[in-house]
Amino acid sequence: MLRIRNLKCYYGKIRAINGVSLSVRTGEIIALIGANGAGKSTLLLTISGLLQDWEGEILFQRESLRGLKAPAMVERGISLVPEGRLLFPPMSVLDNLKLGAYRRSLRREHAAVEQDLEEVLNLFPILRERARQQAGTLSGGEQQMLAIGRALMARPRLLLLDEPSMGLAPFLVRLILDVLVQLKGQGMTLLLVEQNARAALQIADRGYVLENGKVVLEGNGCDLLADQDVKRAYLGKDYREFCEGRS
Repeated sequence: MLRIRNLKCYYGKIRAINGVSLSVRTGEIIALIGANGAGKSTLLLTISGLLQDWEGEILFQRESLRGLKAPAMVERGISLVPEGRLLFPPMSVLDNLKLGAYRRSLRREHAAVEQDLEEVLNLFPILRERARQQAGTLSGGEQQMLAIGRALMARPRLLLLDEPSMGLAPFLVRLILDVLVQLKGQGMTLLLVEQNARAALQIADRGYVLENGKVVLEGNGCDLLADQDVKRAYLGKDYREFCEGRS
């Protein structure tokens, strides 16, 4: 579905990504892990069309994304759940969700949008209860659900998520991750950036470790969980038993 080759990304003269190559197959959850400043968020911003200064190749469904900006990416089926959620606080939960389907509404896909809205509210029942509430008054976990729901309203083929567990209590982290697994079960493809490396790799089919803008390690989720370098840098304990339980 997504193939990146020798990607280099820039903020002015600063190179934030330095020759990254990776792939995402249809129906996978792919985890990107690494320390702060490794380039994980920059990679998602580039794929989603929000960062335009890059070299290399990005192919989505075998078509180049060169020169395309964020609205065109959404049209092609790529949606981003940004770090920090970036909701519209004064607007209601319902209106935030409908904004996710803005371009579809312009195409008069009203019946399909209403159907997808119902599916999102079924996925996150608390949002149905809070439908008329201002987004800025929600709890952190509820805001994250709303951010994911808003992205789903664009009906993406590829969902990009930037730190969806940030600042959440452990039980909310588990809830969010369970939803991501559920979405995968429905056929969605997900590219997940997470500081919580253990949580990300537990649900990922495969993962990539980024350091200083480069991929330094890749493999399936359990292999990375069991890797000594990954454990020392990101996990802090041995998770071999967890992996053996999945096999």
